[in-house]
Amino acid sequence: MPTNVTAEYRKAEQAYRQARQARERLDCLKAMLRSLPKHKGTEHLQADIKGRIKQLTDELSGPRRGGARSAALHTVRPEGAAQICLIGAPNCGKSALHARLTGSQTQIGPYPHTTHSPVPGMLAYQDIHFQLVDLPPVDGRFMESWLVGAIKPADAALLVVDLGDPACLDQVIAIREQLQARRLILDERWPGLDPGEEARPSGIDGDEPAWPDPFLVRLPTLLLANKADLDPGPDEVRVLEELAGVRYPALATSARTGQGLDRLGAMLFRGLGIVRVYTKAPGRPADRDRPFTVRRGDTVLDVAVRVHQDIAAALRFARIWGSARFDGQQVGPEHRVADGDVVELHH
Repeated sequence: MPTNVTAEYRKAEQAYRQARQARERLDCLKAMLRSLPKHKGTEHLQADIKGRIKQLTDELSGPRRGGARSAALHTVRPEGAAQICLIGAPNCGKSALHARLTGSQTQIGPYPHTTHSPVPGMLAYQDIHFQLVDLPPVDGRFMESWLVGAIKPADAALLVVDLGDPACLDQVIAIREQLQARRLILDERWPGLDPGEEARPSGIDGDEPAWPDPFLVRLPTLLLANKADLDPGPDEVRVLEELAGVRYPALATSARTGQGLDRLGAMLFRGLGIVRVYTKAPGRPADRDRPFTVRRGDTVLDVAVRVHQDIAAALRFARIWGSARFDGQQVGPEHRVADGDVVELHH
């Protein structure tokens, strides 16, 4: 049932969507529950929030003394500029791609379900890294119960398909439907694309509910057509997408030869709207070795948060080199940064 909510609730919900750590998400959920109007129209949402608060509280408290051993947490702490999950059907070449891109020791075999738990690895792109997480496969018959929980913290997904498999169309449809049933949408829209380049929304039916679900996750998705070295037809990706009713950005790749993989880092960088910001201390040169990464539209304050929470809390102004009108221009915390900017924080 649609209902009006307070600005405080909307702020807490937005903070929840952006939170990366379990403790942060728990605090945001409590703020959402406090500020949510209490009436019949929000009963279902109240119950959902309370359930998530209990789940996160149990996770953070750890196993109880003398109790049964709790199940392992199958989530990977996000690192690098963004966390990207690899999703696909059995034997689509997902693990082979992960090993080729990251040098990981993920198990690879000619039989299904060789991956049983999340396997993280780092993909280098210029002076930053993307964290790629290989996950167990999804098919129409089975999906690990913890898999959606491992995917939701990610910033994007790579949907890996083997175009040479006659069942690939059914696999794409089944994966999308299974994940949507668990409130996770593999979305065609990427935040870094210009408005004219954005594809249409990627729900199964493309409709938005009258009352938006705060726990519905839309994950920007790139279609990786693997095994391109087997020479599939040039139009097979588009035919697959037309039949499946999707329009993902797509990349033809080969884990065996490396074809197309050199383009992946640039596509992720642009699609996610990554912005690299370099910091400097007064009177010293900029640190060009390890930039802080934010997103297009983020501000000096967002950079300060990445540096340290105490600096962000006490931030007065910054001096900026790069996108400013002149080098060393003094700007406020709400000044938007651009890729390559050098920022000197004053607090």
